[in-house]
Amino acid sequence: MNTTSLNIDKYNDKVKSRKIRQAIVGHCKEIEGKYSILKHQDALGFSILYSMIGIIIVSSLCYLNGYIAWWACIIINTLCISVAHEIEHDLIHNLYFKSNRVMHNVMMASVWMVRPSTANPWVRRKIHLRHHQMPGTYEDLEERLLSNGQRWSLLRLWMISDFIVAVAVVILQAESKEERKKLLKKAIKAFFPVSLLHSLIVYSFIIFHLVNVALPLLGIAITWSGMTLKIFNAIDVMMVIIIAPNILWSFCLHFISSNMHYYGDNESGNTIQETQVLNPWWLWPFNLFCFNFGSTHAIHHFVVNKPFYIRQLSAPFAHKVMKDMGVRFNDFKTFNRANRWGETNN
Repeated sequence: MNTTSLNIDKYNDKVKSRKIRQAIVGHCKEIEGKYSILKHQDALGFSILYSMIGIIIVSSLCYLNGYIAWWACIIINTLCISVAHEIEHDLIHNLYFKSNRVMHNVMMASVWMVRPSTANPWVRRKIHLRHHQMPGTYEDLEERLLSNGQRWSLLRLWMISDFIVAVAVVILQAESKEERKKLLKKAIKAFFPVSLLHSLIVYSFIIFHLVNVALPLLGIAITWSGMTLKIFNAIDVMMVIIIAPNILWSFCLHFISSNMHYYGDNESGNTIQETQVLNPWWLWPFNLFCFNFGSTHAIHHFVVNKPFYIRQLSAPFAHKVMKDMGVRFNDFKTFNRANRWGETNN
């Protein structure tokens, strides 16, 4: 291999990344100048978050009182949760109430409240910032938890469906006993008790209803106690209002995120090799339920300090610049090469 050529390629990617960043930042400033409301970043973040929580409450009450079907409640609440996740992501980067930690932490707690399937956001902050520092490497715990770098299998499908399973797999795959202990301690801080309880409720729901279907088919009568039926009636309601929306949102997000980030052989510090834009028409249901993440998240890797609504507004311009500079779009072959940047199947 020609070493001089390789160095030029690396240099070019850095130049391209800088040009992309400068162009997007300039365009974002134009957008902010055009719409004066965008100057009120704290108020916008606060208003959007609590509007979404309000809609979740109204939707849930409408379902409980028979005004909307269960599936409509799930769809509405999932869409709201996807916006709440974007708010949490912005909070992790200190984009709202940076100088008012009380309000900041109230918002952090609120987004966790509507997304019980996820990690403690204060713990997740450290993991996520590490993801930006060392993306696509073994040190990028966030992407490993999302199954990035794993070959496609039923196990990977299960990992993106359940964070607790993903945690268990990552701990078992750790390179040393010492690392396993550290990961276990971190997992307890991040996922106990909220996310663990969420998973237990999900599996209890599945088992209960499978038993109710399977045993009568086998000619076996089943009688549950009154207390058991009351508990599972409450779980059925929780599934519609908060748990099923969390499952749908997180599955869509993790499927998109784990396949748009490159892992394992991308060059450290090369932003162009960190992500692709993943927005084909046939993935629109996935992108719908994770607030267009596949289309806009790559923008965030170039310009970290802009809130999610600015990314959405800047996307048409940003995509043109990114494509011109060599950022990949809809690289579906990554599904077959365990998210590696290179074309090898290692």
